[in-house]
Amino acid sequence: MKSPRERIVETTFGLFARQGYNSTGINQIISEAGVARASFYQYFKSKEDLCVEFLKVRHEYWFSELNAFLAEEKDLKSKIIKAFDFLIYMNGKEHFRGCSFLNILSEIPMDNTKILKIIQTHKADLRNYFSSLLKDQALSDHIYLLFESSIIESQLFKSNELIEKSKNIAAHLIQ
Repeated sequence: MKSPRERIVETTFGLFARQGYNSTGINQIISEAGVARASFYQYFKSKEDLCVEFLKVRHEYWFSELNAFLAEEKDLKSKIIKAFDFLIYMNGKEHFRGCSFLNILSEIPMDNTKILKIIQTHKADLRNYFSSLLKDQALSDHIYLLFESSIIESQLFKSNELIEKSKNIAAHLIQ
């Protein structure tokens, strides 16, 4: 059986995905997680603190899924090309939910540095991921920007078409 903390975070995943950050209240999270109000506040001082935890868990989950998806790829070009296939895989798994980090970014005020820092760290880690593979900053930035825009466009249009096009562009950029 899951702990109250685990149930809270798990419930938050579904609610933030369906309703967004701003439209999800603490009372709804408590009710749907089946925990006492005191349990919620034992683990999280505020919805903002819960959001930070949600994003940290999401970050670990997302990179774990990416690494598992790419584990069998040996050469650099295949690994990068298959990273775009990972986006298609995630769109199928999560119904074109898009990037949790950018979804929340669109809902918070820019002076919310606590949440903003977590989002920036996730994006910096993704950029560094491509940079560590390619060892060419300009090329890795191109790949990163193609990758990021593919996430947004696929969510917007509920289609993998632009991921496929970005994957082809990336294949031509990497020689």
